[in-house]
Amino acid sequence: MLKIPEFKTNKELFDFLIENKASLIAQKCSAIKLADSFGANAIPVNKQIDGVNKSEGEDNNPNELQVKVVINTTNLFDSHKDVHLPGLWDKSLKENKRIMHVQEHKSYEFDKIIASGGDLDVSTKNYKWRDLGYDAEGKTQALIFDSNVKKDRNKQMFNLYKQDLVDNHSVGMRYVKIKMAINDEDYEVEKNLWDANIDKVINKADAEKSGYMWLVYEAKVIEGSAVPNGSNFVTPTISQKTNVSDENENEKATREGILKFLNIEEDAD
Repeated sequence: MLKIPEFKTNKELFDFLIENKASLIAQKCSAIKLADSFGANAIPVNKQIDGVNKSEGEDNNPNELQVKVVINTTNLFDSHKDVHLPGLWDKSLKENKRIMHVQEHKSYEFDKIIASGGDLDVSTKNYKWRDLGYDAEGKTQALIFDSNVKKDRNKQMFNLYKQDLVDNHSVGMRYVKIKMAINDEDYEVEKNLWDANIDKVINKADAEKSGYMWLVYEAKVIEGSAVPNGSNFVTPTISQKTNVSDENENEKATREGILKFLNIEEDAD
């Protein structure tokens, strides 16, 4: 695999990127993108924002949790030097019905699966950055997982979500359509892409420090993971609440049916 060497000047780096652009794009598209640590977290988290990492509901069924988590956000320069653009998941969400919510990208191990199939709903939704707990103006399109987390499927992650200890997520994905943007007048095409997109990037200073970025227009979702520290740092748990027990609901329906049959009106508490 072609690696990007260290260069003394940005000019040398950019020349290398342009010369090897086709190979670099081909390699990115052939690999699965997973999480790694992101060292330049330019936006402070505000844990006090309402709706982020909050427990809701009563403990009706202690063995199931309904969690809503952010797997990815657009318009953010991540540790892969990628900026995901709104709409990149549209085609994939229509086609892929086997997306999984897993632990630390271990989608090939049964005991690392958190939710899948009927226990998982995947969608996108626009949020203000501040609604996700980050002090910044503007909006992002978030990739959202609504998961029914069952204790008997993944006890470790059930307990971590229940204790509000999961505040970062990551998408396992394949690139489909990407372009290189470079902040240098010598490269007209790449510079035009840079100028058209840089002001949309929420951590603009990180992108400018790099001098180049990969714009991701389309990607395939494989899975979304709970991780200690992902490449995209605005991926919190929005909410978690205990599910109502099916057994309790069935008992309630049975009781109501019997009372209706006997023409008895139940006293309100």
